[in-house]
Amino acid sequence: MENFKKLKEFIYADLFRYTGRPKCTKLLLECYLRKPGFKFLFWMRCCAYYSKHKSPVFYYCKWRYLHYSYKFGLQIPYITFIDKGFYIGHFGNIIINQRAIIGKNCNISPGVVIGQSNRGVKLGVPTLKENVYVGPGAKLFGEITIGENVAIGANAVVVKDVPDCGVVVGVPAKVVSFLGSFEYINKKI
Repeated sequence: MENFKKLKEFIYADLFRYTGRPKCTKLLLECYLRKPGFKFLFWMRCCAYYSKHKSPVFYYCKWRYLHYSYKFGLQIPYITFIDKGFYIGHFGNIIINQRAIIGKNCNISPGVVIGQSNRGVKLGVPTLKENVYVGPGAKLFGEITIGENVAIGANAVVVKDVPDCGVVVGVPAKVVSFLGSFEYINKKI
């Protein structure tokens, strides 16, 4: 995030995904106090911004970010590229590799791992495009691309690319339809 305006834009986009209402300071405070996922995202975004601007405020932000990371069981490095409108439905046991790329309006559920593959032809980390829903317990590994409007079912293990609007389930995950994530992703920015 280059400037403070961009930081606010990202925070209010995340807020919209949680509330579906336009930005306002009262709403921000209410969501911060009631939604653990949003509280974590707030400090994660602040860490990402202040780390690039060499501000002493960064150390306070990082302390809050680490506190909520441990408290809510979220292992998402603040340097991970996560676009606007990120939504953590329920906190707990979510692990995302710092080199993963996550597009706009993505939903992540508890028990999700977006990790790195250290060998084979898919050496690397996943890229999730816009409007992706990742169900509870799903695991995504390797240099794979998850297309736009994809829904990944609960406990699926995804190790291959998924085309746009695909719905994948199983171990290993297979495309079962092309109905996409349209019913899972609401309040798009």
